[in-house]
Amino acid sequence: MIWSLLFLGNMIVLGIPSALLFIPWCWLTGNVLPLYKATRFMLSSSCRIAGVRFRPEGLDRIPRDRACIFMSNHVSNLDPPALVSLIPGRTSAFMKRALMNLPVLGAGFRQGEFIAVDRTGSRADAQRSVADAQRVLAKGVHITTFVEGTRSPDGRMLPFKKGPFFLAMASGAPCIPVSIYGTEAILGKGSKRIHPGDAHVIFHDPVAPANYATREDLMQAVRAAIASGLPEWMRS
Repeated sequence: MIWSLLFLGNMIVLGIPSALLFIPWCWLTGNVLPLYKATRFMLSSSCRIAGVRFRPEGLDRIPRDRACIFMSNHVSNLDPPALVSLIPGRTSAFMKRALMNLPVLGAGFRQGEFIAVDRTGSRADAQRSVADAQRVLAKGVHITTFVEGTRSPDGRMLPFKKGPFFLAMASGAPCIPVSIYGTEAILGKGSKRIHPGDAHVIFHDPVAPANYATREDLMQAVRAAIASGLPEWMRS
């Protein structure tokens, strides 16, 4: 439990002054980068203090000249901190609308141009989220999405949601498949205990939506790439 307390303590010690300083700064100037960089440092340093070691591969495969859609499997609550800490440049992400309404945190998410998602199953709501994401991409900001839509309970890959692939086909932005493993042992689903260990994050070659005739073909290509970087037992 000591590692979890160290993680939480660092988040509080850095998070409160960062919010008090950089959220008003963003309101006044419209510049979100100081808030984003402070958040990134808070997340990465909290992981280091808790004994979580990031083991990235393939960072050189990420295009530097345009915004991309990062598509990852999801096995732990530590996956978002790992990706935010490693992805070059600034990334937005899809997020439940309820989280956007939280005090202080919600303001930070809105300033960071995170994209609110309504899980109503409504086509209109889905189209609204995709349109919001296209506007973010057009500004040169990456989008990060966990394509299974939720954390896997046992580490094995789940079926993919269609939404990210609607966005990819509509925007034409390069898709970067990402394989994450190790975090399921560091902080498993339903657990509050962090165990020191290695978090492996593998960035694969970009997948161009224009090379695929259908959304389903693109989905299968991204799934195959993510699976190729995972241990065998996680692929099914």
